[in-house]
Amino acid sequence: MDFETAKLFTIGILLGFAALELLAGRFVHARTSTWRDAIIDASTSLVLPLVAIPAIFTAAPHVAELVLPSSEGWLAGLPGWAMFSILLIADDLTQYWWHRLSHTSWLYPLHRAHHSGRYLSIRVVYRNHVVYYLLMPGLWLSAILVYWGFGAVYGIYILLKMSIIIGAHSSVPWDAPLYARFPRLMWMVERVVSTPATHSAHHGLQAEDGITHYKGNYGNLLFLWDVLFGTAHITRRRPTTFGIEHLEPVRLVDELLWFAPAVPSPRPNATDSATPS
Repeated sequence: MDFETAKLFTIGILLGFAALELLAGRFVHARTSTWRDAIIDASTSLVLPLVAIPAIFTAAPHVAELVLPSSEGWLAGLPGWAMFSILLIADDLTQYWWHRLSHTSWLYPLHRAHHSGRYLSIRVVYRNHVVYYLLMPGLWLSAILVYWGFGAVYGIYILLKMSIIIGAHSSVPWDAPLYARFPRLMWMVERVVSTPATHSAHHGLQAEDGITHYKGNYGNLLFLWDVLFGTAHITRRRPTTFGIEHLEPVRLVDELLWFAPAVPSPRPNATDSATPS
């Protein structure tokens, strides 16, 4: 499957989950969503497919040639399983660390838009600062690997990855009935890939609710990275509230375009366990 076909299928999956949320009454989020949220969701959803991906995949071949001249397609002879494995490391593992650093370092302003909404939905899948994706190491490494011959396997890989990511952000908990019917199977599944339960915990608002875990559950395709690096928190439940705890609001332009510092609000009861999510 080539990358362009994979993108079309990904759009179809995104629209399918949007339709499912609409039918379930869980897409608009009238009680928690504002016009500001609608503007952020709509504008940022266009950044990755229309700006970041074209820019990176146009520039990456030039970077690849600087690293290794005349290298187009030089890895095309690798078996598919090897290419897929390399992509898991070059793209998904690096995104785990990029995501983790975005919560624990000066990079947070590039990611805070993803959490500033008071709801969790496929609306927020691409909700990030304009620069967040342009600097993401995994996208650059993936684009270089595609230039080096990973094109067909990357199409399959990215379709699988985006299906997991979109499903994990869904406000419709498709994993809930599976936990009840196949508990042993889901014990393994939830430790390998991201699910709505594990990822919703990452978006929770209140650290003291026993479910929310915004200092972990960073995995995108593979939740296995959280298990391996000690950041996993599994409860099989969803938080009842979402958003950013103990963080002052910023202007819309700061959240999307500039680099406003993430300064915790001066609440007297704020503790280290409730630092910005």
